[in-house]
Amino acid sequence: MYVMSAPDKVGRGLRFDVLRELPSLQRYARTLSGNDFDAEDLVHDTLVRAYERRASFRTGHDMRVWLLSILHGVFIDGARARAAEVQRLVRLGELNEEHLAPAQDHRVRFFQVRQAFLQLPEDQRAALHLVAIEGLTDGEAAAALDIPIGTLMSSIARARETLRAVEGAARRQNLRIVGREG
Repeated sequence: MYVMSAPDKVGRGLRFDVLRELPSLQRYARTLSGNDFDAEDLVHDTLVRAYERRASFRTGHDMRVWLLSILHGVFIDGARARAAEVQRLVRLGELNEEHLAPAQDHRVRFFQVRQAFLQLPEDQRAALHLVAIEGLTDGEAAAALDIPIGTLMSSIARARETLRAVEGAARRQNLRIVGREG
């Protein structure tokens, strides 16, 4: 399983046994990675890369040095990739808000607005949906509903007025008077 072939300069297949080099690779991998699990992955990746680049091994050179060089390169590539990922995560963290409001408040607000929207009369709900949610122009929405544009605009205005009233009532319910009476 750990025997690889590589063409030599004359084009003949050169066979070399990496099995005897495994202890050196494993020791160096543990030294670089600091733990057995990552070292095992590092050795595996090294052997895969060595197999892929077996044609670059030159006859007469020390295979252990060649394999250790590959292992070192694999380790450095992984370290660079991890550092780049950390930098991406840091930048992503800088883009996010430092404090996020509890999601429950947003869900409650969404539910309240949704309920108010669903309670609108059908003509107002349809008109507001086409313009606000589907993104149609007033003319396109009026054509889709087969009503005059003035009727559409009136329906949208009434729907928005109703939703603003619901929003105002919700805000007043959230207000608390703090202090003593009297």
